[in-house]
Amino acid sequence: MTFSIVARDPETDAVGVAVQSKFVGVGAVVPFASADAGAIATQSFANVAYGPDGLDLLREGHSAEEVIEELTEPDGDAPQRQVGIVGQDGSVAAFTGEECFDHASDRQGENYTVQGNILENRETVDAMADTFEETDGGLPEKLIAALHAGNEAGGDQRGEQSAALYVAKPEGGYDGGNDRWIDVRVDDHEHPIDELERVFRVYDVTLLEREDPDEYRELDGDTAEAVAATLSDLGFYDGTPSGQFGEDARDALEAFRGMNNFENHDLDALEDALARGWADADGDGEDKLVNAIWHGLSRLDRK
Repeated sequence: MTFSIVARDPETDAVGVAVQSKFVGVGAVVPFASADAGAIATQSFANVAYGPDGLDLLREGHSAEEVIEELTEPDGDAPQRQVGIVGQDGSVAAFTGEECFDHASDRQGENYTVQGNILENRETVDAMADTFEETDGGLPEKLIAALHAGNEAGGDQRGEQSAALYVAKPEGGYDGGNDRWIDVRVDDHEHPIDELERVFRVYDVTLLEREDPDEYRELDGDTAEAVAATLSDLGFYDGTPSGQFGEDARDALEAFRGMNNFENHDLDALEDALARGWADADGDGEDKLVNAIWHGLSRLDRK
């Protein structure tokens, strides 16, 4: 009872998996990725050995289609399995066993494969594929958009429970120490894809670096007053909110930046992001501030 998308961004060499399931902790079972090999989703009575074994085969130079043959041929339970693979070489393949519960199917395109089982309909798979192809932005945004589209088109017959986003990129991990670029999981939630997107945005602002803007905006007018009022409500600012975002307000924003570990972005970049992103942001309080920063930063390329 799972749907997933496995994909590659040839411009950044990022490879990853996004998945949702009526199954607790799906991120511990389905997604596998390595920047020097590719990405794999193993599901439907998942054989978790398909992940590391498949990545090893990709490293040895096998294509995605060859890897699926190597994994499924000796597996007596292969008719119940489903797996999707994208190699760093650009090869793409999937396998849906004939004993997977309906509806079960897959679809491939350039640099991606979508697969699902115990789905409401085939439209779930097609909506994910179409949305991935049509969505602008980076690989994480495209993967999350595909999950939303699949869920809205029908999704899992049994409902929602967990979701995960796992993307590997060369030296993409914390401080460049490994390739674990994005690793976000929601293990048990009423609306796991919505929660996955929320957590990813916090993760993005906190851990992922962006190019510097060509020019910086300053907070002023109604936006400056609203940001200062929010900082005041959160206990960071004890002045009177106004249309002038002065030094005391900037000190409050600096305190907010430190408290939330947003050191990847200097104070000028955060003020610029708030000025640009406030009108597009949802939520209240801290959620509103983080969403505004994310929206304001989103125009900038990730490093």
